[in-house]
Amino acid sequence: MTRRPLISGNWKMNHHHFDAIAFVEKLRVLVPDDVYRGVDVSVHPPFTDLRSVQTLIDADSLKFSLGAQHCHWEDAGAFTGEVSPVFLAKLRVSYVICGHSERRQLFGETDEDVTKKLAAVRRHGMTPIMCVGETLEERERDETESKVVGQVRAGLTGRPADEVASTVIAYEPIWAIGTGRTATADDAQTVCATIRRLVADEFGTDAADGVRIQYGGSVKPSNITELIAQPDIDGALVGGASLDPDEFARIIHFSVA
Repeated sequence: MTRRPLISGNWKMNHHHFDAIAFVEKLRVLVPDDVYRGVDVSVHPPFTDLRSVQTLIDADSLKFSLGAQHCHWEDAGAFTGEVSPVFLAKLRVSYVICGHSERRQLFGETDEDVTKKLAAVRRHGMTPIMCVGETLEERERDETESKVVGQVRAGLTGRPADEVASTVIAYEPIWAIGTGRTATADDAQTVCATIRRLVADEFGTDAADGVRIQYGGSVKPSNITELIAQPDIDGALVGGASLDPDEFARIIHFSVA
């Protein structure tokens, strides 16, 4: 089965809303509409930029989707500083990153937290991008498979197969994020294939054929072609290279199916 690649740009805590507007204006020029026939693209700016980017997407019928970096699992309540999935849905956010390694490591998010977020995102008609991945220490102890399989199971167990099929899973080895290091295409493919086999075993072949698995970890124009050529890598969750519209546009062009 051929799955459309999904290229997602995670800006993290970068770009204020004026920067975001300039980025979108430049990306519109760099990536013509016809490119989007072969690839899906989402941009994930900070919360303060979402309305600005959404307005541009809607006003000019731009072909890429709006994404968010995080949300709370409750719709409302006494959660100072958090953002409700309801608010994101009202802004027509399409994709929400859940369980990014920085959220897990720096802010203590657990598998249970991530599972609740996945359900909340789905409840409001958005698609979760569930992040999984191992630390350098876990990799060196040969624990990559057990760590990733455990995270995937925690996030998906109990969900219906059709919902699993439309989920995005991002394998992001923590040791490769922002370090300039990247897993080889073969190594990334091995882990992504393991994820797909797990989905097939527990949710069926239709779910395994449908789920899109991204690679994230120092993705650049120089390595995206080799990564995207792997049979079980269906796109990329791009960090640093997504902050530069020229670099991000090149990644998009090189990912077209």
